[in-house]
Amino acid sequence: MSRCRPPALRKTALLATALSLLGVASLAAPVLAAEAPADVVYATESAKAAKSLILDVAHAGARLVAVGDRGHILYSDDQGKTWTQAKVPTRQLLTAVYFVDDKHGWAVGHDAQILASADGGLTWSKQFEDLKREAPLLDVWFKDVNSGLAVGAYGALLETTDGGKNWQDVSDRLDNQDQFHLNAIAAVKDSGLFIVGEQGSMFRSADWGQTWEKLEGPYQGSLFGVIGTAQPQTLLAYGLRGNLYRSTDFGSTWQQVELKAARGALEFGLSGATLLDDGSIVIVGNGGSVISSSDNGATFSVFNRPDRISLSSVTAAGNGNLILTGQGGVHTTTPNGAEIGK
Repeated sequence: MSRCRPPALRKTALLATALSLLGVASLAAPVLAAEAPADVVYATESAKAAKSLILDVAHAGARLVAVGDRGHILYSDDQGKTWTQAKVPTRQLLTAVYFVDDKHGWAVGHDAQILASADGGLTWSKQFEDLKREAPLLDVWFKDVNSGLAVGAYGALLETTDGGKNWQDVSDRLDNQDQFHLNAIAAVKDSGLFIVGEQGSMFRSADWGQTWEKLEGPYQGSLFGVIGTAQPQTLLAYGLRGNLYRSTDFGSTWQQVELKAARGALEFGLSGATLLDDGSIVIVGNGGSVISSSDNGATFSVFNRPDRISLSSVTAAGNGNLILTGQGGVHTTTPNGAEIGK
């Protein structure tokens, strides 16, 4: 039975252009391996792909790989100075990308599509899709080249144990009777996995996804992301209106982190984060928000870009600078988020 609750989706919820593409309905039955379509439709090549809506970016070794609108997947081997469009067998919006090493990566998106690359993002194949779901997958995480999980709208939780050759619906492992959207999944150092989603929903797994515990979180609004810090058992969950919470005991207790912008409390939604090699954390969001922490998330400095664009993800460029994605595509910035050369 279809449902009327408006989707509160991690990155797409923060970008009106992406929201306009959403069409969500009820989940279908258990999922097995995808059947390859007779005629593969590839993403259209565009000289402006790097300036289109880009929702996520990740490292495949030293290479940067970014995904977004119309099935666009871009890669850069020069720290974000130039981008090349990969050949991708979809034109659907891609919402997240994850690489487990310098070769093996996965991207997820609308139509519950899961794409895979074994050459560092140069080429991609479609491992799975489920058109009957009419709902997107929103995040993906892999433990190694074989074991991975994908999460998405209406409580979707998919698992593979063979590198994506087969995907199984394991949503019933979660105590999520309301089928709240699952917006993000992340590993927490020396602890396990953590999922956040709609209406403040939180789930943790100490056995890397086999069993899950539902938690009573500190916030009833939607949470768009979660990230583990360099400190064991410590993580951050973030979402609407600048709400940011920190836990040092794998989600058993939480403390709200105060965010002060130039004109008072930060009230823009937060949507993506990265843990840098030096242990620093950067989180981005609406209103050009770029916030940074050097103490495992206990405190943050706040910077709002003058252009006030909506940002969806962030990672290190590899040379001390940052790569931001979102409205206007891919942006190479200084460590605090300011556009280079401006």
